[in-house]
Order: sequence, then C-alpha cells, then structure tokens
Amino acid sequence: MKRSKTMEFGVGLFMLAGILGLVFLGLKVSGLDLTRADDTFELNANFANIGGLKPRARVTMAGVTVGRVDSIDLDTEWYDARVVMSLDNDLLGKLPDDSTAAILTSGLLGEQYIGLSVGGSPESLEDGATIRDTQSALVLEELIQQFVSNMVNE
Repeated sequence: MKRSKTMEFGVGLFMLAGILGLVFLGLKVSGLDLTRADDTFELNANFANIGGLKPRARVTMAGVTVGRVDSIDLDTEWYDARVVMSLDNDLLGKLPDDSTAAILTSGLLGEQYIGLSVGGSPESLEDGATIRDTQSALVLEELIQQFVSNMVNE
C-alpha cells in the first residue's frame, strides 16, 4: 500500500513539472516577458506597410533583442501605420537621431520584427521621439503580383 502512494506522489510531481515546463515554453514562444515596464522608454516609427508585424514583436539591434512593439495604430494624418516600441533604458540617449528602423522577417515565412540600425549623428533620440528613416515590410504577395504582371507584359 505504501509503495503505491509513493508512486502516485512521484507521478504527481512529474506531471506538475511537465505542466510548469509547458507554461514556461508557452510564455517564451508567445513573447510575453516578465520585465518591469519601468526599465523601458518609448520610440515611435511610421511605416507605409507593416505586413504581418504584431504587438509584442521583437525589436533588435545587431541581432540582439533590445525591446518589444507596444502598439500599432493607424496615423490618420498621413495614413501610415504608427508603431510604438518599448526599448531598454540602457539605450536612452545613446541612439543617434538618424537611426533607421526596418521591418524584417526571420526565415522565408517566419515572424516579422523590427531591426534598428544606428546612424552617425551626434544628436540622440529621447523618450517619445519618432524615427524618421523607416523601411516597410517586404510583402511576399506583392512580390508575386509584380512578378506575374511583368510576365504578362512581356
């Protein structure tokens, strides 16, 4: 009798560890982060086309994740997509104001994220500033449409 209770307890611990592992993996895959919002500052960028970019997408510099996309809204003045990014406080006052933001894709059909490239200006971007030099997403459907229309016109 005692042996079966010990075995049931062991199986229960194993199941609990498995469930905790699944929760951990789910948080990692979904992009949710447990860092405090106090450790970040905001930057804005306007893009003509964001493709499949979603809130909580990564923001990277040189392949290193330095922030996340907070929100994506339509700028009704210019009819562009306005992307608000939260970046690590370590970068505050260190990003030149001529830095560029591009929407990139990891893999052929993978997730989209924002890649920041540093400029050379002595002036820096502050909290709430807007990155002016942006590169929109490369949309696969548009490329196929251009290819097909070029084939038809020849």
